[in-house]
Amino acid sequence: MAARRAVDQELTRESIMQAAHQLFHEKGYQNVSMRQIAKELNYSHGAIYYHFKNKAELFYALVKADFKLLDEKLKGVLDQEGLDNEVKIKKILEGYIEFGLKNQSQYELMFLTKDEEVISYMIHEPNVSYEKFAQAIYVLSEQQVSATVIWSVFLSLHGFVTHYCKTGMTFNEVEPLMKSHVIFLMKGLT
Repeated sequence: MAARRAVDQELTRESIMQAAHQLFHEKGYQNVSMRQIAKELNYSHGAIYYHFKNKAELFYALVKADFKLLDEKLKGVLDQEGLDNEVKIKKILEGYIEFGLKNQSQYELMFLTKDEEVISYMIHEPNVSYEKFAQAIYVLSEQQVSATVIWSVFLSLHGFVTHYCKTGMTFNEVEPLMKSHVIFLMKGLT
């Protein structure tokens, strides 16, 4: 058996996830193989299987990490002291849009990948993240907003982000529109 080729870096879960994310974003989940990811990293595909049992598990690890970042953004707003509830709600709505537009490739993987192979992996994280969002809005509105209204607001945020992800516009370009959209949504929450 030949000795392993010398490589520039040690193969880690993080380096695999970075390479996979880039390829999934460029080519789409279905058009990327574990062999392509390994080739991108200058490793054998067997080395990747040491870290991930299959492509779907690798994809799930990426999405789980991205949802953690989104959840941390929500938690950061909730932990801010000295803000009234209405300001916190506004910051949560703005933060959601900002996250989506500043992390467009992650957002697309998190919410817009529709592949049979990963559907079973994609149920838990989005639901947990949405529940945190809904609970925060419900509590901050002093339980004055129904679950239906919260869901409608979430769908409106998602639609806004999805629309502008497709335009290729940056967050800075969209920010004035985002502020107007959030003001409109706030009318239904306060």
